[in-house]
Amino acid sequence: MHLSRFPRIRFAHLSTPLEPMANLSKLLGGPNLWIKRDDCTGLAGGGNKTRKLEFLMGDAVQKGADTIITQGATQSNHARQTAAIATKMGMECHILLEDRTGSKDIEYNYNGNVLLDQLFGASLSQFPANTDMNLAMAELAEKLKAQGKKPYIIPGGGSNVVGALGYVNAALEILGQANDMGLRIDKVVHATGSTGTQAGLVTGFVASNSLIPVLGIGVRAAREAQEANVFKLAEQTAIHLGIEGVVKREHVVANCDYVGAGYGIPTPGGIEAIELFARTESILLDPVYSAKGAAGLIDLIRKGHFKKDDNIVFVHTGGSQALFGYRNAFDYPNYR
Repeated sequence: MHLSRFPRIRFAHLSTPLEPMANLSKLLGGPNLWIKRDDCTGLAGGGNKTRKLEFLMGDAVQKGADTIITQGATQSNHARQTAAIATKMGMECHILLEDRTGSKDIEYNYNGNVLLDQLFGASLSQFPANTDMNLAMAELAEKLKAQGKKPYIIPGGGSNVVGALGYVNAALEILGQANDMGLRIDKVVHATGSTGTQAGLVTGFVASNSLIPVLGIGVRAAREAQEANVFKLAEQTAIHLGIEGVVKREHVVANCDYVGAGYGIPTPGGIEAIELFARTESILLDPVYSAKGAAGLIDLIRKGHFKKDDNIVFVHTGGSQALFGYRNAFDYPNYR
């Protein structure tokens, strides 16, 4: 796969580290846990959307855009990273935030990623849950066109065939690092939501004949819907790459048992995962994505899902900035 055929602007700090988590592995009694540090991609604190945005912003520039439109939940990591690269490139940025939790907490609604969106100069607007956000973005684009702007719409999570190229590239990067280290990877695990990360990883690993399976831990949808959506995007991504048919339905696997009460609502397992990663490896997770992915991984380890000598790579998709919007999710006393 020759990804240089596609427009791309390079601003991510790549390659991100692939590190062992020896302390956490010991605490859980195996398997051998590794972490792909995509919280270290560099843009606005890092995160997985930065990889996608390299290709998306490249496409936007090629198409002559001067304005970026995107959408996400209130504490969207994608929105933060999009706002950051838009302002760095001198583009206007409009972010449509969907209130998926109904939380009235001031920290949730105004701190964390929301504060950073505003710091980067993005124009924010809020919409109620279950709004057709794609329609809302399309309507805004038409208004901006009427004002003489040239808007470019980025879907939620940057998850389309252009954005997914970022994680096709990540799969090749992980494979190259593993080969250089002599590391046999038995499975890659990560949090899956808007589908672009998993679709890209699956496509990259399958197309390279790596035989590395990917397990997505769902953070929003039911398993059937999540797997179907990931497979659809993986198929489309393969077509975009000129390798139609390489991804099969059985390559896409998601476990959606760890969503809890809903998207963006912390779970006890997720809070435990945040504390375990912090107190064993000094790694910060976020309550929405990476913590629920890690909670699934931890629970599956405890249930004996993996062999003791397996090498499992957890892809850290970033998002720790959202922690500051979730202070009330942690039962910590005020200090004195």
